[in-house]
Amino acid sequence: MLVGLIAPPWVAVPPPEYGGTEEVIDLLARGLAKAGHGVVLFTTGDSTCAVPRRWVLPAALGTTAPAMAEIRHVTHAYEELAAYVDVIHDHTMFGPLYAERVPEIPVVATNHGLFDNHAIELYSRAAARVAVVAISHSQRASAPAVPIARVIHHGVDVDALRPQPEGGRGGYLAFLGRMSPDKGPHRAIAVARRAGLPLLIAAKMWEPDERRYFERWVEPHLGCAVRYVGQIKPAQKRAFLGNAVALLNPIQWDEPFGLVMAEALACGTPVIAHPMGAAPEIIDDGVTGFLCADEDDMVDRVRSVGGLDRLECRNMAVARFSAERMVADHVSLYETLMAGSPVPLHRDRRVYDRCARRQTPRSIRPGTHGSMIL
Repeated sequence: MLVGLIAPPWVAVPPPEYGGTEEVIDLLARGLAKAGHGVVLFTTGDSTCAVPRRWVLPAALGTTAPAMAEIRHVTHAYEELAAYVDVIHDHTMFGPLYAERVPEIPVVATNHGLFDNHAIELYSRAAARVAVVAISHSQRASAPAVPIARVIHHGVDVDALRPQPEGGRGGYLAFLGRMSPDKGPHRAIAVARRAGLPLLIAAKMWEPDERRYFERWVEPHLGCAVRYVGQIKPAQKRAFLGNAVALLNPIQWDEPFGLVMAEALACGTPVIAHPMGAAPEIIDDGVTGFLCADEDDMVDRVRSVGGLDRLECRNMAVARFSAERMVADHVSLYETLMAGSPVPLHRDRRVYDRCARRQTPRSIRPGTHGSMIL
């Protein structure tokens, strides 16, 4: 089959630094191609994902761009992809509503964020036309009025995120995420200090609110035992997570998934978190980490985390959060939708063949939507 993936326009795919959604899209695109399917990724011109790519925006807009900026990106994506793909998988917010313009193509839409009131209304309306995917059972339960086609957990690159030879010997606790009170780095500082272990904080800090939070709640506590190492690149995660005694993830919100927890487990590093959002779906309490009721409980668990089997953490991640499992789950959904679609597979075989060879289809004027390149 030929799958058209639509990424949000805010961050390149894969992300040069922070970008959980974009990491997942990159992994899905490459995984589909590896499994033998044709893939066309509609993204921004600065993306480097190793599949055929199309775009209208030459560069990612950034996370502070206005939400309305997504509309141009989405409309061009649907107008192009609907001409030749077998199924569209949309990862944007506005796109699922625009899917009504292409009723002949099966469309899948994944919600990567919270089901807040706005998202509930949007996806409830869109579900009449698109198959809505939730990324955790917790996320699904938060919006019982939204028809959900499947719950598909994210996958991580378990081949790249392997345990370190001296796993856990770094002697520090790790925090990895956004510089935000919802993510709880200030709480991680308190836990690490009470437990008597150093803490390394790697966090995205692009936006004004993130900087204000850092200056008030994190920066005053930095020193020898608590270090902010900046924002690390994806290639640095293996060492950062794999050498940590544990990942501290004291989230203060119902996070829809929590990719960093699965990444840490893939590195053989146990996770200590609060049982909020999807955390209980990722962590096996007492086996691959601990789900803690409060700060006191978290401090106690840090002191006993050395008793957990790091190989078991790795094995759980490979079994449940591999890219192959994520790809297979999506292919199953695509095939189900296509089986009920009146549109024949590869409606224009010549266009499909050109896409598979990573060439620009002649049916699309070069320059109108950017170039298709590898």
